[in-house]
Amino acid sequence: MHYCAFLRGINVGGHALIKMEELKKAFVNMGFENVRTLLASGNVVFETLQSDKEMLTERIETELKNLFKKNINISLRSVDSLKALRSADPFRGIKVTPDIRLYVTFLSGKAKPRTITIPFAPARGEFRILRVAPREVFSVVDLSKGKGTTEAMNILEKEFGSDVTTRNWNTILKILEQTEKV
Repeated sequence: MHYCAFLRGINVGGHALIKMEELKKAFVNMGFENVRTLLASGNVVFETLQSDKEMLTERIETELKNLFKKNINISLRSVDSLKALRSADPFRGIKVTPDIRLYVTFLSGKAKPRTITIPFAPARGEFRILRVAPREVFSVVDLSKGKGTTEAMNILEKEFGSDVTTRNWNTILKILEQTEKV
């Protein structure tokens, strides 16, 4: 199986710094094959014969904690599931400009907002949650209307829990590009 592990909260704002070479080595030492990292935000693509995602997630989190001496939550997705997200075209109809950012938030469990109705946009409109899939949330940030990214992350954590990790949609597309080169 071909997977991507999205590590939560590393190398963001100078916190939880981990070099990608060290991260790659950690995954290789866990016995995974064709390990690659993309960007410095904790995206690791790898292959394994194991198919139990819960077991894999627990194993990776435990190994990373032992190695780096910090709790690092991961969201594990099969590359096939990322391809299905891309095929679903979750941002269709959104005009991308230099100020518009598209994000996917990976959840550890089923998506169930606590207090908001989807689609959702706060009054200033700098952030919108477009749709929710079983384990993903798709959102748009408009930087021309303020500091939408910070507010967006706060709302996402409040509504869906703190065990989430968010990636720019372009990162997901780059990961898929990288996996298709092999």
